[in-house]
Amino acid sequence: MRIAILAHEKFPGRAKTALGILRYSDDEAVAVLDRDNAGTRVADLVRDVQDAPIVSRMSDVDEPVDALVVGIAPIGGGFDESWRDDVRTALERGCDVISGLHYFLADDAEFAALAAENDCDIWDVRKPPVDLTVSEGKAADVDADVILTVGTDCSVGKMTVSMELARAAREAGHDAAVIPTGQTGIMIEGWGNPIDRVVSDFAAGAVEEMIVEKGDEHDYLFVEGQGSIVHPAYSAVTCGILHGAMADRLVLCHDAGREVIHGYESFSLPSIPTYVDLYEDLASPVRETTVAAGALNTAGIDDETAARRELEAYGDELGAPASDVVRFGADPILEAIL
Repeated sequence: MRIAILAHEKFPGRAKTALGILRYSDDEAVAVLDRDNAGTRVADLVRDVQDAPIVSRMSDVDEPVDALVVGIAPIGGGFDESWRDDVRTALERGCDVISGLHYFLADDAEFAALAAENDCDIWDVRKPPVDLTVSEGKAADVDADVILTVGTDCSVGKMTVSMELARAAREAGHDAAVIPTGQTGIMIEGWGNPIDRVVSDFAAGAVEEMIVEKGDEHDYLFVEGQGSIVHPAYSAVTCGILHGAMADRLVLCHDAGREVIHGYESFSLPSIPTYVDLYEDLASPVRETTVAAGALNTAGIDDETAARRELEAYGDELGAPASDVVRFGADPILEAIL
């Protein structure tokens, strides 16, 4: 599928959905929409992802496009009215629209009418299924080993680490799959349950359902984590995934240099050993597990030697093998968890 990705004023630093699609999706990116960086290319700003021109608006995209993807998800998942012209233009051109916002585009009267008029589909990725139930506590019964990425904060790379570990496991000859729990993972994999939109009672059950569905088909399941157990807004989602997954092992993800919670800067991050204790202790009444490895996001560090120093310090503090899976590869983590 040929796609355009909407990432206005957030690309690349705060457009993790756009970056995830550019890095892992099989879709062909025709353009990225970003008013701030129009006239450049993705490759000018980000290494090791699919390249595409960056333009100001959907009307600037001259090539055929099958779908417009909303590639950013601001805190709260709201819809910015400055994006309306782009979505309108896409629908008028007969493009499908894929969105991971909490604001459902299919419920917008104008967009729904345009989609019907132009025979388009609107896929609101965060709209959960209607038949979810509470957890039955049976995720641990599947044949596969379950590995869950957990974080010190939101937006530290849990989805990226999950994707990279699954890919590395497959390349090593293992049968591995990703369990998508957020909008980016769902867009890449084409299925999943958006846990941050699920009714709280059903969050663990929604994770369990996916693990039970896939657990006897694969040797390893890599569950995409969400939020952080200390996050003042998203901790409930994190706990639901932790208990629903009943993971055999955890991988703790951290962003190098981050000291406070993104968007909640009055809250400082605890020490890394504190996170290890919190995650293992909270999981243990449901399923004994360990933080077996760590993943450090060093994208904000230009100098490779400095990045390696940060990584070594993180591994020492964690007391477990660690790597930046994009920059230095996933092998140290893979060896620890498989």
